[in-house]
Amino acid sequence: MNHSAKPAAVPPAAPQRRRRAVSTTACVAMAVAVGATALTACSSSGTKAAGTAGTDVAAVSRAGVRDGGTLDWAVDAMPKTLNAYQSDADAGTTTVTGATLPAMFRLDAHGAPRLDTDYVTSAKVTAQDPRQVVTYDLNPKAKWSDGRAIGADDFAAQWKALGGKDSAFWSARNAGYDRISAIGRGAGAHQVKVTFATPYADWRSLFAPLYPKTVTGSADAFNDGVRTSLPVSAGPFTVRAEDADAGTVTLARSDRWWGARAKLDRIVLTTVARDKRPAQLSAGKLDVAEIDPGELSAAKRAKGVGVRTAPDAAYAQLALNGSSGPLADEKVRHAVARAIDRKKIAASVLEPLGLPAEPLGNHLVLPSQAGYADHSSALGSADVEQAAALLADAGWQRPAAGRTGDQAAGPEGPTRTTASGALTVVEPARAATKNGKGLTMRFVLPAGSPTLDRVGGQIARMLSQIGIRTEISKVADDSFFQDHVASGDFDLALYSWPGTAFPATDDTPIFAKPVPAPDGSLAVAENYTRVGTDQIDQLMARAGSELDAGQARSLTNQADERIWAAAASIPLYQRPEVVALRTNVANAGAFGFETPAYQNIGFRK
Repeated sequence: MNHSAKPAAVPPAAPQRRRRAVSTTACVAMAVAVGATALTACSSSGTKAAGTAGTDVAAVSRAGVRDGGTLDWAVDAMPKTLNAYQSDADAGTTTVTGATLPAMFRLDAHGAPRLDTDYVTSAKVTAQDPRQVVTYDLNPKAKWSDGRAIGADDFAAQWKALGGKDSAFWSARNAGYDRISAIGRGAGAHQVKVTFATPYADWRSLFAPLYPKTVTGSADAFNDGVRTSLPVSAGPFTVRAEDADAGTVTLARSDRWWGARAKLDRIVLTTVARDKRPAQLSAGKLDVAEIDPGELSAAKRAKGVGVRTAPDAAYAQLALNGSSGPLADEKVRHAVARAIDRKKIAASVLEPLGLPAEPLGNHLVLPSQAGYADHSSALGSADVEQAAALLADAGWQRPAAGRTGDQAAGPEGPTRTTASGALTVVEPARAATKNGKGLTMRFVLPAGSPTLDRVGGQIARMLSQIGIRTEISKVADDSFFQDHVASGDFDLALYSWPGTAFPATDDTPIFAKPVPAPDGSLAVAENYTRVGTDQIDQLMARAGSELDAGQARSLTNQADERIWAAAASIPLYQRPEVVALRTNVANAGAFGFETPAYQNIGFRK
């Protein structure tokens, strides 16, 4: 999954698991969020096997699924494009491409890439010296819906479209494709050889999805040809129709699919507001819908509806803008981070859903993935006294307790919350000041997320305990990212990032050190905290070129420790995925990282 532009403000719509090419532009549009030598031993726990709660799917064997029927699946919005490699690709794009286009590898329940034998019988590194070569043996049955065999020409056209050398192609990112030096036919029409100019550890991330050369072979076709239709496909479903007025996309069973025949006649992706979904499920107007955690009780009360919950392939985090103001001081960022009780926040979100209520300890690997390790000790545990001491060390002093008439309320005294329109101010009892100026932080939240609203309030009250005044601004979801996060108009912000099987590729832009652009501005890539270090960049680059999986994991672990120490992105919890579905639906639910097998989804016999 490529991050491309935007994080998620609000939980994304099912089913979008979990997606190499999709731009995170989607994720906002989907709904409405220490010294180097000391860090090598900072991990507070060892590397772990993947957690057991990777998915919660209504699993039924194909023999138990009846043939035929139409499945109505709620989405937050119609796809803005069916080209997964453009900046406005979204969750709907992912769903459509997952059901209609080839991918050499798909993700399992724990986010590990697995060969998709419907398309390729073998894919492996066949040479490393003098250059890395990956050889793909294609399934001889694999053909596009126009009858042409999938082959090297399709791979080569996609490389040239995404490689970054031809600016006529409006691609969101070229990560990985820019390392390829040649693509050609191997020993026969069904073999493809891909040669890399420099070693690329995440080669399995490429060609997922793969478009036909009729799409990637020209800039016009790539840029505009498949925005609203996909005439040529190669999956269990085809795109039958888009209806902008009805807010639907209809996928129909493909008669040219060579794999296991799709059980459903049609999947209809229907735009439905989240607060309307429980009622429509109960009335039988919807079959599958991701819901907000706050709608869980309503969904459980709905007749004929079941609920599936699992850790999502995404995490919620607090972003600290380190480009200017008080948070440009690393000591202040550390003070903010240590004032926050992440365990309490995680418990408040996850315990009501019956999910593990542990705070997240890693920026690059999630607990439901193999290799997860908690590196949060590089920052330190929650400690109000230590946080206050760090603020004082940075020059922000508070009056002694009892001098403001609040001693009866406890050592910190009461906080005071006032609201005016979209602005909520949380006042500390003893405000920290420096040179006569109080310490105030602008805290931006998306208006459409009740969960982030509650979490934001918790964080503001925790910060008040060390003398920080917060001004919480809840902004419209469609402007939250572009007008605030991307532009740097915030001190604190809550939003989510998707998890990934390929952190060295996908997460590098999120944590890369910003660099001055030719026009004098700061080029931040996707690092919206605007904090980075040369060491993080070097470790991520080395991980991206390391073909030994164990060594690559060690390098990303070291990078994560340093990301924690920079104290600009504070992971809070692996986000929950809550999916309601009619009780007769089979092989759908909370997929987590897992790529759905759309041909197996249907209705129980």
